[in-house]
Parts: sequence; C-alpha cells; structure tokens
Amino acid sequence: MEEKITKKTYVNEPNRGIYDIKNEFKYSFKTEEGLSSDIILKISKEKNEPKWMTDFRLKSLEIYNSMELPPWGPDLTDLHIENIVTYVKPNTEMKGKWEEVPEEIKKTFDILGIPKAEQTSLAGVGAQYDSEVVYHSIKEDLVKKGVIYTDIDTAVKEYESIVKEYFMTCVKPNDHKFAALHGAVWSGGSFVYVPEGVEVDIPLQSYFRLNAPGAGQFEHTLIIVEKGAKLHFIEGCSAPKYNVNNLHAGCVELFVKEGARLRYSTIENWSKNMYNLNTKRAIVEKDGIMEWVSGSFGSKVSMLYPMTILKGERSKVEFTGITFAGKGQNLDTGVKVIHAAPYTTSTINSKSISKDGGKALYRGALRVAHNAHHVKSTISCESLMLDNKSKSDTIPVIDLMNDDVDIGHEAKIGRISDDAIFYLMSRGISEKEAKAMIVRGFVEPIAKELPLEYAVEMNNLIKLELEGTIG
Repeated sequence: MEEKITKKTYVNEPNRGIYDIKNEFKYSFKTEEGLSSDIILKISKEKNEPKWMTDFRLKSLEIYNSMELPPWGPDLTDLHIENIVTYVKPNTEMKGKWEEVPEEIKKTFDILGIPKAEQTSLAGVGAQYDSEVVYHSIKEDLVKKGVIYTDIDTAVKEYESIVKEYFMTCVKPNDHKFAALHGAVWSGGSFVYVPEGVEVDIPLQSYFRLNAPGAGQFEHTLIIVEKGAKLHFIEGCSAPKYNVNNLHAGCVELFVKEGARLRYSTIENWSKNMYNLNTKRAIVEKDGIMEWVSGSFGSKVSMLYPMTILKGERSKVEFTGITFAGKGQNLDTGVKVIHAAPYTTSTINSKSISKDGGKALYRGALRVAHNAHHVKSTISCESLMLDNKSKSDTIPVIDLMNDDVDIGHEAKIGRISDDAIFYLMSRGISEKEAKAMIVRGFVEPIAKELPLEYAVEMNNLIKLELEGTIG
C-alpha cells in the first residue's frame, strides 16, 4: 500500500510589496493626538465648514464620550484614541488634473494602478491621501446628464441642501461608539448623486490611502441613486505597515430609490497594524436592488457588517463577500439585513479563509418585520481553515416577526482535504500550488463578481497571503 505523506503547513508573514510602500510623512496641517472639542473646532475651521456641520461634530463628540465600547466582538483595549491623530491634511489641495498632483503622492497612486484604471475602465475617479481627497475627475458626458461625483467636503459647500438632508441619517452617530467618533472627526470621502432615470454604464471609483503613522482615516461616502437610475461604485483602501496602531472608522451611506440599482464593490487591504471599524449601510426603496461585493484583507482587527434596510416592497439585496485572516488577525465580519416590507428578497454568500492562527468570524443578523410577509432569504456561509491553528466560526441571528417567510441558512466550516492535496501532488503538482489551486477555486464565485482589475488584485492578495514555506 502506497504511503500517504502529510506535512504541517507553515506560512510566513507575506511581503505586501507595493501596498507597504511608505512615503515621508509630510503634511500642511495636522491636529495633535487625541480627541477634544478644541481639536474638532480646528478641523472644522481648517475646512471652513458651515455652522450646522460644526455643531453636528460637537454633538457627535458628546455622544462618543457617553458611549461604551461594544461588549462583544474582538478586544479593542489596545486601541487608545488619545494616541491617534484624527486629522492629517496632505501638502496639497485637491486637483482636477493628474499631472498637478505632487510627484510623491502621484507615484504612490501610479504604482497602485489608479490612473491606468481611470483611462481604461472608469467614468470617474477620486483619490484620497490621509485625511483629504487630492484628486477628483468625472467624464463630461456624465456631468451633462446631471450626475454629481465629487469629494464630500466640496459637496458640503456646493450641494449643501442635499448633503444636509441625507448626511448621517442612514448611519446615526448614536448607533455605536465609532459611528459617533466618525461624526465628530470625519474627513474626506465621496459624494455621488445620480438623477432619476440616468444609467451610469461605466463604474466610478474612489481609492483611500492612509500614509501617516499613528493616524486615523475617517472618510465619508454618501451615494444617492434616484428613481430608475443605475450605478456601479468601486472603493479601494490600503495602507503601509507601521509599528504603531492606525485606525480606520469610515462611514458609507447608500440611498437606493424606487426601481434603482446600485452595486458597491470594495477591496479593503489594510496593513496589519490597522483597526478597521467601518460602518456601511443602505436603504432600498420599492423595487430597488442593492448589490454588495466585498473583500476584506489585512488589518489587525476588523469589525465590519454591511447593513441593508429593505424599506420598499419587492426590494432586493445580494451580498457576496470574502474574508482572509492570517497570523495575528481577528476579522469579525458579517452582514445585516432588515426586511421591512413585503415581497422583499435577500441573498447572502459569505466565504472566509483563515491561516496561521488567524481568526475569521461571520456574525450575521436577519430581521423580518411584522408586516413583511412573503419574504425570501437565502444565507450561505463557508469557512476554509488552512491549518490546525486557525479559528473560524459562524454566529447567525435570525429574528422573524411573522411566519409567512421562506428562510434558508447554511454554514460549512472545514479544512483543506489531505486527500485532495495528495491527489493533486500525485499528478505532478507541488504541494504549494495544489493548496493555492484549492483556495482559488474556493474564492472563484467571489472573484467573478468583481470588476476585472479588482479580481486580479484579489487573486494577487490571496497569492501574497499564501506565500511562505510549505514543508
């Protein structure tokens, strides 16, 4: 009988290559470490904001100070806000021409492929560096159709009535402590308004790069897709690794009106000194469709649970996501859906991978209201562990207020099969490549939902995570 050879797998810390490029820490203005009303007033003054926004920030600070850390989830005791710089203004103003962006910043985004993507496959691009957007553009034909795509700071001044109507009404400062923190110190981000009946056929993209050590990034994304309109918005995030904690507490608010359709794709590739405490939420009106495509890589700790409120009849949400947790990472992610109207539908397909002692946890919440009859929901959670040190778990909460529903939940957790590895090796494939093939097959349903350049990036990130000595 042929002896089967099995070996333990050891995976080294990957070299993140282009994502770990550090620029010299330069700025035109920054606040001191910590959080106070004086700091918030300095931020608001630097931005020359209207009084209502300054007041909103100060009220959010009061809420932040009155709230405790979440009593569940990953340990956040090593995150000390008194050591975080909440605002760093880069040494440039926002530019409308790429060649006008300072060379050092431009080079970083060039390496990340942002200008090339803009030329080949995007209808508009925003690029944020630390706390401010440094470049923004949109194709002229969209402007003629009434589409607005700009940075949120500009929108506060130029489209004040719209921003004031929607800003932090979907995610309120009193939702949780880090939503309140965001309301107090938010800076940068994107504003998109698509008028009724307008279809944006080519995606818009914003990319957020945090370069400053020991700082926080608190960008705010506000997207309104009016009746019958259509949009695909892409978001990318990354940061180099430092030996101090960084914090990301952004906020995404999405409003999908009657019969509208919004796809929101994102790859979060933070460094492993980052606390990623992001909040994302969508409200979907009658016959509207919301699609989430999400990849979570990097970060020391993540707490990320995109939420969709199906407010109108026959509204739908689809969520497709992948999480990859490696050594020293605790990625607590999931999905929340509230069926608040009849004949609404949700489909959730979540996958996670953990290796080298990483923790990947899916935390889901599904709620069906009393009046939400004829609801249909399908939830699938699959977890793949690459060794016997890693951890994975699924914590679903399903709250049904009526019984006229069709709900299905499936969860699978397992390890790569030794038999599958042995079979592939017997066909002349190395153990390393055999393992990579199985992982690529596992994530393929996610990759095919991403735009091409992001599918390539995700596969490259998986390759990086799998680097190391196998033996």
